[in-house]
Amino acid sequence: MLPLRMLVFLTLMFSLCDADSLCPTDRNPLTLDPPEVIKEYEESVLVNCTSTEDDHDGMYWTVGNKDSPTEYDNSYIQATLSNWDVTAECKIKLNDTHECSKHLKITVYKNPEMVSVFPTRYVPIVEGTPFELQCDIINVAPIQNLTVRWYKNNQAIMNDSFTNTTKTPVSESSTLAINISRDDNGAEFRCEAQLDFGPHGSQPVTSETYTVTVLYAPELKNKTEDVYMNEYNDITLNCDAEGHPPPHFHWTCDGLNILENTNNLNIRQVITSTTCNCTATNNLGSINKQIHVHVIPRGCPLVVTPAEMVVRFGDPASVNCSTDADVQQMGWETPVGATSTTGPAVIWKVEKLEDWQITPLCYINLKDNYQCFKELTITLYKTPDVVSVSALDDGPMVEGIEYHLKCDIINVAPVQKLKVTWYRDNETVHTEVFNGTSTVPVNVSSTLRVTPVGDYNGAHFICKADLQLGPNGPETDPAVTSSPYMAVVHYKPVFKACPGSYAGLEHEFSMDKLSCLADGNPPPILKWKFEGDLINASEHLTRAQSGTYTAEIANDLGTSTTPVVITIEYGASFTCEDRYKVKENENGKLPCEPEGIPKPTITWSKDGKEIVSPQRWTKHDSGNYSLIATNKHGTANHVLHLDVLYAPLIKKGTNNMEVNLGENVTIDCSAEGNPVPEIHWKYSPALNVKNTTWGRQKRISITGATSTNAAVYSCVAINEVGNVTRSVTLTIKGKTSEASSIAIWLLLIILIAALIPIILIILIIVHNRCKKHGQYSFVPDKANDGSELPMTPLSNGVQT
Repeated sequence: MLPLRMLVFLTLMFSLCDADSLCPTDRNPLTLDPPEVIKEYEESVLVNCTSTEDDHDGMYWTVGNKDSPTEYDNSYIQATLSNWDVTAECKIKLNDTHECSKHLKITVYKNPEMVSVFPTRYVPIVEGTPFELQCDIINVAPIQNLTVRWYKNNQAIMNDSFTNTTKTPVSESSTLAINISRDDNGAEFRCEAQLDFGPHGSQPVTSETYTVTVLYAPELKNKTEDVYMNEYNDITLNCDAEGHPPPHFHWTCDGLNILENTNNLNIRQVITSTTCNCTATNNLGSINKQIHVHVIPRGCPLVVTPAEMVVRFGDPASVNCSTDADVQQMGWETPVGATSTTGPAVIWKVEKLEDWQITPLCYINLKDNYQCFKELTITLYKTPDVVSVSALDDGPMVEGIEYHLKCDIINVAPVQKLKVTWYRDNETVHTEVFNGTSTVPVNVSSTLRVTPVGDYNGAHFICKADLQLGPNGPETDPAVTSSPYMAVVHYKPVFKACPGSYAGLEHEFSMDKLSCLADGNPPPILKWKFEGDLINASEHLTRAQSGTYTAEIANDLGTSTTPVVITIEYGASFTCEDRYKVKENENGKLPCEPEGIPKPTITWSKDGKEIVSPQRWTKHDSGNYSLIATNKHGTANHVLHLDVLYAPLIKKGTNNMEVNLGENVTIDCSAEGNPVPEIHWKYSPALNVKNTTWGRQKRISITGATSTNAAVYSCVAINEVGNVTRSVTLTIKGKTSEASSIAIWLLLIILIAALIPIILIILIIVHNRCKKHGQYSFVPDKANDGSELPMTPLSNGVQT
């Protein structure tokens, strides 16, 4: 009963001694300046920790799992944020028992390396079909603070955010679904990524612009139209149909097919009312328009053939004017080649047409004095003398900065028919038409605005000047193309290919042997870093230099990095000892493991035979072993001795012995074990009892046994592995019950005498601990005379 009460008493004392070791919640004296840190990765931070409590035992910082030196005024922390999950806490020791702390909130961020926008499917965009754009944000942290904004023609249309709580840089995507219509044709979409920390937001990173090209079926402004005209006049009918791709046109007038694929249909010398139908068709559909032409009688009965001419400056020209009316006189009025006749036809002809202002007229005078005329529509053209491309800005081009190219077209006419097309390599990038009214040759220019990217380096920019002279123009295309202008673009370096991990052989591999393909202009310089320090890339690496290396490429426009995990492999080797000790029944794991990368395979042999490691060691596993370790880089050998330690085993014997009073008796005990066990007997000493050693045996000899010799004799064998006990009960024939009672009392006294020193030691420890914490326990004064402490006399005759 006494030990249980003592254990409860000691537990209560320990709990009282630890009761006030916490920081008072209403007395935390620490202040952090600033209280929160929001910094970009690898930026420096400086935070001051101050205390309103002057009387204290020192202040210090805990950053991660490291403590700073103790300060007694202010405590500063200055570090480079190179850990994405860094923690920092300022601590103050108020006294021996109280300590307070203040946690510093730290946010480490990294702006996106790149933001790009592209369609999720590269298919033609048809009106009314689903369409999605994807915005990729590369290498940004922390992702939960990222906001992605979508813009259409510079107008914000959607915001996107992320719930991922990862603190290290990741890449994410945002998707924009669009209900596409023909009004979106040519619309410009872009996305913008920004880390939002409230008032501490970072600068947004914007993608390039994606321009949408929408395909849609033809559409008419009106489906029917009435047109009124005079007899013998010419008329142009307009279909007014729009579509993308541009539609093909088919005309019929009064059921007759007209082979003209044009939006405008020219009809000459109309003499009767007619109905024309226009059909506009592309691969998405078709639509029809009906035009009713109402002819007012009495027109001019002249037919000019051809009704419209397109002539190259300086070439010959010939036009016939005829009639079926009763002619008094007809002819041509023109500064060059004027003629007249009495009909029924007259020809206007010139060898070289060089008058830019000429407008030939064919007239007719009928016998009833009715006079009319028709004007010849004539276009005089001249292809450019020179078409050339030059730069308006100082070169070279720089990625992301707008650049301007100019195309000069020299001495061209008529300018209103001119179309300039810009090409980047074989891709059309810009077209321009001119709205001038001059009929004489002029010089014009077209400007191309280019925002270059790295892929434009070495591209050829070409402009082509083309006169759009219509169906009456020359059969060959009157176009002049410039010589190519080759773009030189400077852009930030990027990695094209670099392995994420690589294994090399020790003393043979160096970082300059690793192939990392990079692109940039000017050509970037490659450097290697390990643990933040620049290294000699040609130096051979050792096994201790395995780890994550950083490839860094740089030119004048920036730097790019990528990590590469390097594993240095080496051949098998042993660093084992020559002798090992294991314990019996322990797990059979082999105590000697070889080194090497890749991990070597190991073969164990004993007595010349290959073995398999047992599940548990036994005493029979002691002996010499040969080890062979092998990997692809080599083989190593080692010889060791294994010593299996096992607990003592006492040899069998009788557990009960019975002798008569006065007889002599001998009790033997012997044991084996590794190491060799020590053997001793536990018994009640007596003058007639002797403990002797005989070889590896311990022997008890009793001479003239008496009733007091009746007892339990315990043999204990012990070594470093364990111990074992065998007891022999000795019975003396004729012993009284009084002797048995005395033996029980003697055993009880021995146990109490052994327990008292242990209790006294525990009381001393508790007393010293409570005194250190400023608490004390008291006992009544009457304990000083020992009246409350159980006292048990020790017998000088007890031996163990």
